[in-house]
Amino acid sequence: MQRIVVLTGAGVSAESGLSTFRGGGGLWDDHRVEDVATPEAFARDPALVHRFYNERRRKAGAARPNAAHHALAELAARDDIHLTLVTQNVDGLHEAAGARDVIHMHGALADALCAACGHRWPAPKVMAAEDPCPDCAMRATRPDIVWFGEIPYHMERIAEALERADIFASIGTSGRVYPAAGFVDHAAARGVTCHGFNLDADEIGPVFDHHHVGPATQTVPAWVATLTS
Repeated sequence: MQRIVVLTGAGVSAESGLSTFRGGGGLWDDHRVEDVATPEAFARDPALVHRFYNERRRKAGAARPNAAHHALAELAARDDIHLTLVTQNVDGLHEAAGARDVIHMHGALADALCAACGHRWPAPKVMAAEDPCPDCAMRATRPDIVWFGEIPYHMERIAEALERADIFASIGTSGRVYPAAGFVDHAAARGVTCHGFNLDADEIGPVFDHHHVGPATQTVPAWVATLTS
């Protein structure tokens, strides 16, 4: 059985109409990252942060999975392949396409988190910092999102999957944000065959064995077809 680890980033969901983000002064839905995606931003202006994520949740709820999401879900469903699907995305489109047991290393818009006790629960469409935690009743509700400066989720599980992988693929991510940017180096050091997918050839580093340049809705289904033929 082939063991495949796939990492997906914002480029996978871009063709479903969801915004991408790039660092270095870039904007994310017209907001600076420092204003909406750091613990300091939440402490400074929780109402602004909640408005931002409420709008992202609304947009994600209206989006539909595209051909890349569906191709990966079909790959995950095969009995002859063990797929570990890791995503930096928080939109839930992999699950909407039918994928199960997706590893959300940056959290999910569909979940809420109590900043006081750590309890998690399904997020309503509209959240506010004043919403009481259903477990401890503290008014410390925040999105269950890994912000810049926080530690991504499930890192041990991801490392274990990379140790066992035969193939690693990075799809629609710039490869600039660590620790995810280091996954390919870890895999390559073990002799794992590495595939890079991006719209821009310059975003696919030389460590990748195979470069797939073009829209994910075209390159990902074509790659999956070669694996399953």
